[in-house]
Amino acid sequence: MKRNGIFALGGVLTLAAAGMVIAASNSADARQSTAGAVKSGASAEAPVVLELFTSQGCSSCPPADRLAARLALDPSFLVISRPVTYWDRLGWKDTLALPANTDLQRAYARKGNEGAGVYTPQIVVDGRHGAVGSNARNVQALSMDAAMVAKPDLTTSRSPDGSVTVTVRGKIQGQSELVLLALSSRESVQIGRGENGGRRVSYTNVLRKETPVGSLSRSDQRVKITPDMMQVSNANRYAIILRKPNAGPILAGRMIAS
Repeated sequence: MKRNGIFALGGVLTLAAAGMVIAASNSADARQSTAGAVKSGASAEAPVVLELFTSQGCSSCPPADRLAARLALDPSFLVISRPVTYWDRLGWKDTLALPANTDLQRAYARKGNEGAGVYTPQIVVDGRHGAVGSNARNVQALSMDAAMVAKPDLTTSRSPDGSVTVTVRGKIQGQSELVLLALSSRESVQIGRGENGGRRVSYTNVLRKETPVGSLSRSDQRVKITPDMMQVSNANRYAIILRKPNAGPILAGRMIAS
């Protein structure tokens, strides 16, 4: 069966757009053991950003959703779940999906990087390369590579009035954009129809809204986030990422302390 550029044959996913074959294990025990071993090689001060493209309408996604939940416990990762819309046509409308997530995944796919394509589940690491979202081994390999890339220093400080000042230090080549992400730390959804019909699935750090808050082109810059920007319905935590425009690589990211 072909799914947005992926052919599923006997448990092996062929990523036609990327020209690569990844064996997807169906063993719950194997997923559990490899997931626990994933390390980024990064630190809490400069975490690797993992964007999980997932869908309530995709039966292959729950293992990736569980992996994302475990990885989110490690402060050297910044995990963001980005539910997409293109499986809605199968009879169940994803209650968390945003068209902007679908647009971003398609923009990543056009870059043609490793693991590129429009498929679920997919984890994109630091806005660069991707892997099947339940493949802990591939996610770890990409995360280790990402941790070797020098990152600008991104820090946040909260004022008594509730505003947050974001400070970026370190060399920035060319124009970059600072984006505020409003997240729901956990969502549990009873799915009524489709491939996951009858299942309850949990999601971690689900994107509710993203807001550009500044454009940067040099080091040692500060951007202020006002309290009203962090009052998004259904969001209970916020993160900040610095990325190149037009679905470019993510240069740095971190969660904003509450």
